[in-house]
Amino acid sequence: MTDISSDAATGTAQPLNKPSRVLAASLIGTTIEFYDFYIYATAAVLVFPVLFFPGTDETTALLASFATFSVAFFARPFGAIVFGHFGDKIGRKATLVAALLTMGISTIVIGLLPTYASIGVLAPLFLALCRFGQGFGLGGEWGGAVLIATENAPPGKKSWYGMFPQLGAPVGLFIASGVFYILLHFVPEGQTAGAWLAESGIWRAPFLASAILIIIGMWVRLSITETPDFQKAIDKHERVAVPAAEIFTSYKRSLFLGTFVALATFVLFYIGTAYLLSYNTKVIKMPLLEAIEIQLLGAIAFGLFIPIVGKLGDRFGRRQVLTAVTIGIAVFSFALAPLWSMGTSGIIIFVLIGMALMGMTYGLIGTALAAPFPTRVRYTGSSLTFNFAGIFGASLAPYAATYLQSNYGLHAVGYYLGGAAVITLLCIWGSRKGEV
Repeated sequence: MTDISSDAATGTAQPLNKPSRVLAASLIGTTIEFYDFYIYATAAVLVFPVLFFPGTDETTALLASFATFSVAFFARPFGAIVFGHFGDKIGRKATLVAALLTMGISTIVIGLLPTYASIGVLAPLFLALCRFGQGFGLGGEWGGAVLIATENAPPGKKSWYGMFPQLGAPVGLFIASGVFYILLHFVPEGQTAGAWLAESGIWRAPFLASAILIIIGMWVRLSITETPDFQKAIDKHERVAVPAAEIFTSYKRSLFLGTFVALATFVLFYIGTAYLLSYNTKVIKMPLLEAIEIQLLGAIAFGLFIPIVGKLGDRFGRRQVLTAVTIGIAVFSFALAPLWSMGTSGIIIFVLIGMALMGMTYGLIGTALAAPFPTRVRYTGSSLTFNFAGIFGASLAPYAATYLQSNYGLHAVGYYLGGAAVITLLCIWGSRKGEV
């Protein structure tokens, strides 16, 4: 099932994973993880405000729901430290399996939770706890998936291999949106989609269905062997006792710059998905089915441009391509308010361009954030960087955008996105060669 080669430096036999298996293992895990995240984001808009935060006005309930959405992002660095520790100590493969199970079980439990009507205030507390579990698992999943790909990459193809786990994001978004899109065709006439999903309990189905994806993911992950880079670290006795301690003592600069290099990526994505879904359905009262169709279009644009940028990154350099794309995001931020003010046609244009830009930046972020760290601490370093970026860029984005739009208008949301792009650009320019 695997090829065997000899390590010239150590003389030990090294198992080599087939490229197709490596790329499938990195892609399937992130697809599952992001599917889990997206069904939560959709439910946070459609049903959680009613089922877990009743008794308040619509905006307050939505903000409370988005607050539980943000819990996962604050859990992710803890997952990065714990899973990163074991990923750098015992190996990528076993740690990835554990991370996948952690998030998968948390997602299934959400589908089984009693609501506020059944157990009162305990319901949102349990929801937040499960959301913490989702974030904790994803904190360890993403970094390992990127390393499974990049540490198996042949010379000159780091960006191409590194884009495969990133491709799991649009695939997960498409599947999650597709599940809700199918369910919405069964809404009885005269009922709103959100009310029907909440009252019928059908909202639980996407969470419970993730069990199928988890079984597939486990099977693929268990079929691969350890990465060649990590095997060399074992053979050369390069592993360290506490990887996180080395990151915070020797790689603070890379951790800081990487966190904000990814800032614009996260802000753009969560404004263009979770917040836009809320804006379409709550503010301009777009039919939910139409809003989901727009989200599906966005997922397609997102996915199409990730392979393109994987090729461009290897040909022209990640730093140069990321710089150009980030400038594009900064310029594009000024179009947010005018396009959204046009109604459906403008919003579709925004989603197609915005998610294409998202694919161009997200496709390179995985490889870029792993690049500055040596093998012995790479799992911890890349995971922490990515997940700190999630706190600053993603966790508050739907909440902040909702607040800015309600109090200052759509232009403020555009300025928020533009400000994130400027910060990212400064950090790209401030990084040294090899740090991005």
